[in-house]
Amino acid sequence: MPELRDGESAEVQGSARSPYILKNVGGVYSCSCPAWRNQSLPIERRSCKHLRGFLGSAAEDSRLSSTSAPVEETTAPTSRSVPPLLLAHTWENDIDLAGWFLSEKLDGVRAYWNGQQFLSRQGNVYHAPGWFTADLPSTPLDGELWLARKAFQRTVSIVRRHDATELWREIKFVVFDAPALADEFEARQEFLQETLGAHELPYAQWLRQERCRGSEHLQEELARINSLGGEGLMLRQPGSRYEVGRSSTLLKVKTMLEADARVIEHLPGQGRHRGRMGALLVQLANGTTFNVGTGFTDAQRGAPPPVGRTITFRYQELTDRGVPRFPSFVRLRSDVQPSLFG
Repeated sequence: MPELRDGESAEVQGSARSPYILKNVGGVYSCSCPAWRNQSLPIERRSCKHLRGFLGSAAEDSRLSSTSAPVEETTAPTSRSVPPLLLAHTWENDIDLAGWFLSEKLDGVRAYWNGQQFLSRQGNVYHAPGWFTADLPSTPLDGELWLARKAFQRTVSIVRRHDATELWREIKFVVFDAPALADEFEARQEFLQETLGAHELPYAQWLRQERCRGSEHLQEELARINSLGGEGLMLRQPGSRYEVGRSSTLLKVKTMLEADARVIEHLPGQGRHRGRMGALLVQLANGTTFNVGTGFTDAQRGAPPPVGRTITFRYQELTDRGVPRFPSFVRLRSDVQPSLFG
């Protein structure tokens, strides 16, 4: 039976008009079909009939059994509680950010180091190898597990594995705050600089901050980061404390993109949306299909945009296979005919 080497992909024909994409990224296999995407299992343990048909049942059973092996007791979580993280609001161009501290918004995986292990925002453990965490301090740290710009999918495929693979050597823990210190932001940054910035740790580094000089500087820096393939900016209010939950002292600034797509199917809702539309399956002019499941009012879910009509959606960027990330419905286009997409 065929196999996929790391970084390779293959197309298989399913029930949709466009073929599904099978991929191997860092040893994690994926499929672009809805059955694979909508599973609640960790990504390294998901499967579907397309992967099974391509790889063969025996090979797929072997792959899944190897990724579901129990984790050693030493890496088991000490608590399933959600870590006490500071979360950002989106800047609405309503505050003068001159004097705030500015840094790049990293396109990585948010991680809370509790002094023993990495926790996700939901309290799940990221099973980093011992050599990756050996030099980290015992005090809690807030940061991102990061590989590179435009490498979010590969980062996820590495850090969500349960086998503490050598692929972690590609990852850096980029630290931007020290949650346990009851000091102002400036003092916490001095601590991080002394702890991480003054030492060449192999897998951890301090994220440097700079003062925003005003709106022109903000836009210039945002344009520079965007040109490099970055996600946007984060800004911290001077003198602010680390508080749990969303706070107006931490703001994210991003450039959102808009595009049009044709509605090709209404997907049923689950939970409180049961009995009405849960998401739209849409298609770009180049044939790429994907789901748009956010941005709708309850009324729009009850009477969704008709199949064949064109919608405008907002998104952050394109994935490495050309699919919009975090698509959100904006409006139904009344001035565009379905023939635009053929």
